[in-house]
Amino acid sequence: MKQGHPKAPFRTRLVVLEHETLESLPCHVFEHWMLVVMADSLWAAAAGSVAADGGRHLTISTAMAAAVTAAVPVYYRDASSSGRSVISIRAQVTTEAPAKVEKISKKNDEGVVVNKFKPKTPYTGRCLLNTKITGDDAPGETWHMVFSTEGEVPYREGQSIGVIPDGIDKNGKPHKLRLYSIASSAIGDFGDSKTVSLCVKRLVYTNEQGETVKGVCSNFLCKAPGHLSDLKPGAEVTITGPVGKEMLMPKDPNATIIILERELVLLLSDHSCGKCSLRSTMTTSSLLYKEEFEKMQEKYPDNFRLDFAVSREQTNENGEKMYIQTRMAQYAEELWELLKKDNTFVYMCGLKGMEKGIDDIMVSLAAKDGIDWLEYKRSLKKAQQWNVEVY
Repeated sequence: MKQGHPKAPFRTRLVVLEHETLESLPCHVFEHWMLVVMADSLWAAAAGSVAADGGRHLTISTAMAAAVTAAVPVYYRDASSSGRSVISIRAQVTTEAPAKVEKISKKNDEGVVVNKFKPKTPYTGRCLLNTKITGDDAPGETWHMVFSTEGEVPYREGQSIGVIPDGIDKNGKPHKLRLYSIASSAIGDFGDSKTVSLCVKRLVYTNEQGETVKGVCSNFLCKAPGHLSDLKPGAEVTITGPVGKEMLMPKDPNATIIILERELVLLLSDHSCGKCSLRSTMTTSSLLYKEEFEKMQEKYPDNFRLDFAVSREQTNENGEKMYIQTRMAQYAEELWELLKKDNTFVYMCGLKGMEKGIDDIMVSLAAKDGIDWLEYKRSLKKAQQWNVEVY
């Protein structure tokens, strides 16, 4: 076997050809066949070789010659079986993979802990505080509860923990965990990094058969007179997690953070400017952490804005009920200008349908600038600037 020129590296694809004929092909037929099959791989190699040789006129023959002699190794093998001549051509061009670009996260996710405690190996905490934070005339009860973790459940703002309620289900098996968004900063309500807090609404509703249905975990957690299963201070609670990176706060301390929520809370970390919170609920007595947020607004009037949308008590200028998308429409132009910046981050929590109402507002605003809102929103999600947690 006679070996031709050694391999030469080229940034193109690998081509392997095997061809057998009864008789040797005429040179011009062979050249044409090779160029048609190998197409851009050998042609690119030939063009590069010819250019390096002073820019001669590029013909099929010179291209083929340049490609074979300068770009690829060619092997010839003679066989006398049945008097046939066999030509075997193997053309190989090495490929260099493009350098991998490491994605840099905009979130404060360095060192974040996920799934330290799992359902089979949970953490047993202790209830320290369990307080109802909605008024007596509110449609439904919401409770704020604090669990002791002794610093064993490290979490960040925006993560969740799982709670496994006591007891068994209708099949006689232990209840499965329920996930709840954490309602405290990373250092906890007491500032010692040894507690985690939840904000839980007791789920009670009437089904189609007229039966009263109670949510298993929410009714286990929310304390009320006469309910033996309610979680009281001192009681143990089975915890998993922490989980989630979707709702982590941005790294940029100067980021603008827009929080859109309905009967849920996402507490802010120590970012110093550009906060805006739009909160929706049915009645004033249903507003969560109202006093805490108002104190924050009073303390940072230039950096924090708080607006409520109370659907059963407020209306807009057209007499329409004040939902969160209705309130957003009043600030639509300002919000759109903020969303054009690469340091604006949106965090949305609540019912699944609320995002569509917001989309309806933004579509027309973006269109004024010749921008497809849904496509633009996808780019925001990819850039970690549009973060949604709905149920």
